[in-house]
Amino acid sequence: MAPARTPKLLLSACLLMAVAACGVDAQEGTAALGGGGAPAKAAAAQTPRDLQFGAEHRFASGVTISVSAPQSFQPSAAAYPRSSRAASFGIEITNNGADSYRLSGLSVVASINGRPTKQVVDATQGLGGITDAGKDLQQGRSAQLTLAFAVPDRITQLTVQLRPSASEPAVATYCGAV
Repeated sequence: MAPARTPKLLLSACLLMAVAACGVDAQEGTAALGGGGAPAKAAAAQTPRDLQFGAEHRFASGVTISVSAPQSFQPSAAAYPRSSRAASFGIEITNNGADSYRLSGLSVVASINGRPTKQVVDATQGLGGITDAGKDLQQGRSAQLTLAFAVPDRITQLTVQLRPSASEPAVATYCGAV
């Protein structure tokens, strides 16, 4: 009888880990859950402070960030680090603050099940990281960039945390399946 329960217990444990992955404590200032569109299961895996991909978050500095839904793809042979699968997403940054914003201040960290995952650079597919990092984003201007991170071959929960600068105490946390 124990072998018949093992798959159910294993499935329950995996589901619990996936739910817990998006429940990592967020720092103060993380925006509220965005509305609309996501399946109920994905929303159940998020904490009330996590954002759905596609939602905007405005930091106290006036910088607004939005992260599109992750898209799974197979990195080319030239990609670094080597990965059989990766997830890419667009980031739009708008400077509504009083001062110019330096793109090099942007910090983006992705994790799977609470463990950091590596950013994938794949020039063949146009993924070169933050290419305009040395540029200032003037007041009222926006910039778009696309980043990718290595993900497992199976569907998993991806958590992406963004901070506009090292001195910014708030973090915007996006969480969803990929």
